[in-house]
Amino acid sequence: MLVAVTKVVPYLLLGTVNQQRVSRKRTYLMCSPEHFTVEYAINPWMDVTTAVDADLAVKQWDRLRETLVGLGHDVHLLTPEAGLPDMVYAANGAFVVDGTVYGARFKHEQRTAEAAVHRAFYEEQGWRFIAPNETNEGEGDFAYLPEAHGGLILAGHGFRTEPAAHAEAQEALGRPVVSLRLIDPRFYHLDVALASIDDENIVYYPGAFSAASQKVLAQLFPDAIVADDEDALAFGLNLVSDGLNVVLNNEATRLAGKLKAAGYHPVPVELSELKKGGGSVKCCIAELRH
Repeated sequence: MLVAVTKVVPYLLLGTVNQQRVSRKRTYLMCSPEHFTVEYAINPWMDVTTAVDADLAVKQWDRLRETLVGLGHDVHLLTPEAGLPDMVYAANGAFVVDGTVYGARFKHEQRTAEAAVHRAFYEEQGWRFIAPNETNEGEGDFAYLPEAHGGLILAGHGFRTEPAAHAEAQEALGRPVVSLRLIDPRFYHLDVALASIDDENIVYYPGAFSAASQKVLAQLFPDAIVADDEDALAFGLNLVSDGLNVVLNNEATRLAGKLKAAGYHPVPVELSELKKGGGSVKCCIAELRH
């Protein structure tokens, strides 16, 4: 049983020592799906024969944005551009750590032009921007945990981001990068298989990773929450957490229960239309870390 508290007060798990969950204000970047459609297939979730309800996609995205603002976070908006239907997946455009932006370089030509739009945003805002030479898809394949092992970057490869980008990111950002190999094409990005749930811990689905990468994660994060097939296939791992409030796909009910039992506050949202493009909560949200 959890003690009933508000979102600004730490949750306490009864009978457990040091199980305090505290929210920390975040700054996010999002992009409206007003041009969203599925007109090509670059991941196993995309089906060009499946119709997208554009109005519903915008309504669901608006609700996600309103949820973040309601939790006390700042949300900046990137202007969507016609002809770039995947811009709604704003997490893929860059990776930001301590005020430095490591830019994206997309694998598929259908998304290539998105990188320049993101770069223009960051440069106009005065961020320190480092252009990549290696193929990488931003926070789609990078996760940062500022309190884990002194500040650690987890990085995925196998489908989109090249392993050489991990070394490039380490040089650009000055933080150690741990390379993790993804082996299941359904989990083509790290952020559909793993997420930070606070500044030092993660939730992940082992089946998305190679056996060696599973061992690395178990060693680095012995207290991680481990998700099952049902959680992962419901895009439950594609979540955003402020350390207490965990915004996740409403279909991931089992994972919501696990998070609640661990002292977090699950905040389910419906993103049925954006799932048709192979993304959910996290794909729509880039974190701007000053």
